[in-house]
Amino acid sequence: MLEVASGTGAYATWLDEWFDITGLDISPEMLAVARVRLPDSVFVEADMTDFDLGQEFDFVFCLFSSIGHLTSSEQLVSSLAAMARHTALGAVVVVEPWLTPDAWQEDRNLTVNTAEGDDVTVARVVSWVRSGDIVTMNWGFVVGRPDGDVEAYTEEHVTRLFTHEEYLDAFTSAGLEVERDGEGPTGRGLYIGTKPS
Repeated sequence: MLEVASGTGAYATWLDEWFDITGLDISPEMLAVARVRLPDSVFVEADMTDFDLGQEFDFVFCLFSSIGHLTSSEQLVSSLAAMARHTALGAVVVVEPWLTPDAWQEDRNLTVNTAEGDDVTVARVVSWVRSGDIVTMNWGFVVGRPDGDVEAYTEEHVTRLFTHEEYLDAFTSAGLEVERDGEGPTGRGLYIGTKPS
């Protein structure tokens, strides 16, 4: 299996018992965490729009709307083409999309989440602004620990709201037969492409 935009390997931990997993991500910091988490798996630093691992996989997947970090239709087409090149005949490519332009809720542009553990409490505030089909999200984190240490930092994420048609076109242009599950694991659906054997 190949996980594209694998991050810290959180999804791979659920599959590691049954599959040989390769993860691919552009972030060396996230890959460092993944390699500690899953020392027997392979993690490669690469851009999901254009990568060459020199092998084919039975299953390629990109989850948690990571595909939304691409910012143009050309990048989406290039990314699906790279995934398809790494897919064996008869194998499957699964992509969990980010929101479509029609599903975007203009009146909901600020969220707050908190989580507590024995030795840490985290608060995350996310605000976002949409310009056309580009959404810029600003994430602010506050991390507190029992010893009195409190850290704060921010991240900016630029994403693209792709249409249903753009996803279908990208799968089709990559030579994949595609169908859509309207629900998926988080309510955003799944695109499931098969390379004809």
